[in-house]
Amino acid sequence: MSHDTHKKAAEHHEHAAKAHHAAAEHHTKGDHEAAHEHAVKAHEHSTQAHHHSTEAHQSSATHA
Repeated sequence: MSHDTHKKAAEHHEHAAKAHHAAAEHHTKGDHEAAHEHAVKAHEHSTQAHHHSTEAHQSSATHA
């Protein structure tokens, strides 16, 4: 269980990072609408990463 939640957290962190990079690129190009859309996606992935990280931490603490 803990391994799966850590893996899911890592995947969401990676997706968030990619979305942040895409947002920055669009912002640099002046496409603020697309930048905002990517920033929203980044926030969603960051939120999910936090959820899975918390779940993994709680699971690890229970099994320690």
